Amino acid sequence: MYHPFSVAETIKTSWDIFKKNFVTIIVYSVIAFFLLSVLGLLIGFVYSPTDFTGSMIVSFILIWLQAYTTLGLYKLIFTLIDSEYYDFEFSQVIPKVKMIWSYLAVVFIIAFIVTNLTILVDYLDPYPILQDVVKVLSALGGLYLALRAMFFNTFVVDDASGPIESIKQSFELTRGYLLKVILILGVIILFIALPAILAQYYPIISVTILFTYPFVNIVLAVTYRKLIYSHQDVDDDIAETN
Repeated sequence: MYHPFSVAETIKTSWDIFKKNFVTIIVYSVIAFFLLSVLGLLIGFVYSPTDFTGSMIVSFILIWLQAYTTLGLYKLIFTLIDSEYYDFEFSQVIPKVKMIWSYLAVVFIIAFIVTNLTILVDYLDPYPILQDVVKVLSALGGLYLALRAMFFNTFVVDDASGPIESIKQSFELTRGYLLKVILILGVIILFIALPAILAQYYPIISVTILFTYPFVNIVLAVTYRKLIYSHQDVDDDIAETN
């Protein structure tokens, strides 16, 4: 039976998926965290920060691996959701190269926009009032863009969409649901920010990132699926809305 999109129901569904697949998800998170940490340490020993070319190569490798592990997590989440009705193989959770390039393209587009806005703000130093106006408009515009485009990665993984296509799809998906998307984003920020703040006083709490990071991504994946069937008016079955 169809139900309108509900933030409370989305969080509950996400929590149920997390509990049901806890071991699988945590093992993946630990492996991904270990790989990123080890690679970061190894790179720190083998390259010189003064070497521009080497720094660019290292940065690209780290960005690529981060994209690979992020999309791999989404592939795993969607596979676990859908595998309620069938068994899955490990190969199904490996992101395709096209997905990584699409993800990175969007990241670079966003980075390009942010960089140019920063340059513009610096250029307006002689005009403090105008500079403050541009800062406010940039912050509001950035928040709006983040809210409307926040599901681009789920389309990249679940629909094999290209970079521009995934952004357009995310804008369409969030149309009419902006307030509820803001509430979801607030929940996500809470799960990320609270442990980060507490970790400043109790460093051991930083370990909770292994749990909170995959959970907030499950929330995003479930929100994406539920928004899709809210738009399409299909049966309220999270595992059949791909």
